[in-house]
Amino acid sequence: MTDWLAILPQLLLTAGGFIVFCVGAFSRKGSPGPLFGIALAAVCLAGGANLLVQPKAPQFLRMLEVAGYGRFFTFLITLITAITLLFSHQYSKIRNFARDEFYGLILFAALGMSLVASAVHWLTFFLGLEVLSLSLYVIIAIRKDQTASGEAGVKYFIMGAVASAFLTFGIALIYAMTGKLDIAQSLAGGAPAGGMSLVLLGLSLVLVGIGFKISMVPFHLWTPDVYQGAPAPVTAFLSTGSKVALFAALLRFTSYSSGEIWAYFVPLIWILSVLTMVAGNISALAQTRVKRLLAYSSIGQMGYLLMTLVAVKQDGASSIMFYLAVYALMDLGAFGTLATLSEEKADLDGLDDFKGLAYSHPWRSSILALCLISLAGMPPTAGFIGKFALFQAVLRGGFVILAVIGILTVMVSIYFYFKVIVALFMRTGEGGIAVPGISLPDRFAGALILILILWLGIVPASVFNVIGKALPLISLP
Repeated sequence: MTDWLAILPQLLLTAGGFIVFCVGAFSRKGSPGPLFGIALAAVCLAGGANLLVQPKAPQFLRMLEVAGYGRFFTFLITLITAITLLFSHQYSKIRNFARDEFYGLILFAALGMSLVASAVHWLTFFLGLEVLSLSLYVIIAIRKDQTASGEAGVKYFIMGAVASAFLTFGIALIYAMTGKLDIAQSLAGGAPAGGMSLVLLGLSLVLVGIGFKISMVPFHLWTPDVYQGAPAPVTAFLSTGSKVALFAALLRFTSYSSGEIWAYFVPLIWILSVLTMVAGNISALAQTRVKRLLAYSSIGQMGYLLMTLVAVKQDGASSIMFYLAVYALMDLGAFGTLATLSEEKADLDGLDDFKGLAYSHPWRSSILALCLISLAGMPPTAGFIGKFALFQAVLRGGFVILAVIGILTVMVSIYFYFKVIVALFMRTGEGGIAVPGISLPDRFAGALILILILWLGIVPASVFNVIGKALPLISLP
């Protein structure tokens, strides 16, 4: 019984998804309220179980890590999912897709994210990634009345299928050469004579699959099109939850790597992080559509995290974990607030549409502005502390040139973030945008993000203490 209680959060997410589908099957013409309530309750119960249940063993059947590191990211994923559901409540009801498939698949996507972040076995990692990907394929294309939504779903499906093929072949090569499916053991550097080159090839293919999911250059080209076409709350979920889960797995892989494997990955990650930071921020400069601007911004944000991976052996892991939490809040707030400001026919997107919104809708505009200021890394927000921690870790690791390049790209990013803020507060709009009223769930989600961004910017030590307790468990075999 104790073993099964260790994975109670995952069981609750699974049960919640099935209950939503069952209730939806018998109440097709009913109100979407019960479906939303069941989904939100399942996520909150999963988050509560993650905090309250204390597993006696650090791993469940040598497949999932259920202590420390895994619990940190499972809680973060449940928080992301809960905020996504709050932002989706009114948005999905107005646009007529607040049905069981939407709420159920969000729960299953959260389950996949949790499995990916907690996996210590290659098969668990792969199965979690497939559950996550299949759920996202559908909810990205959930708006049947919008061609752009269907097109985004098809693009993500085709690119995601190719990325999954690379990842599967990479795992197969690693297993063939090491004979191990335990992630830590397979990355310990043991391989038959002449087999290390194939292990490195396998890991490179795995990196391709993960690189697609986290929008790492040169596997990022799908990102602006999919972000623009998907419904705004789905974009918020995609840009935060999936990237947090995949980066948690990537951080685990690099922490386990040593010897020849680590020596191979340091220069590779160095180059990829520079390309990702530069391409993301430079491309965002020319954007006049806010969803595409935020898409390229998220690419740049992944570059900062990749940059810090090279310093993971010099205690950079805690900085990455903190920034992943901060990044999730910032992007959730930006895309979620954008959803609350959008018309029924299409998401608010053109930069001109944002002109003067701060005067007609001050609450939502202020939250959006705060998230953008935090993404730019300005004090006293959490984004400033997060970026400071990242660059401090990189400099402590001795990668001065990499840090300088990162700081220069941060300075470039300030321009395009403030371009949106200037439109909100310093331009006069024509008043042609029919912005819907704000619902209670939207207000609660916005207030929660506002409080957390300021709290983590002023009192970050509380989260760093939690991370410090979780981190020693990342290296358990």
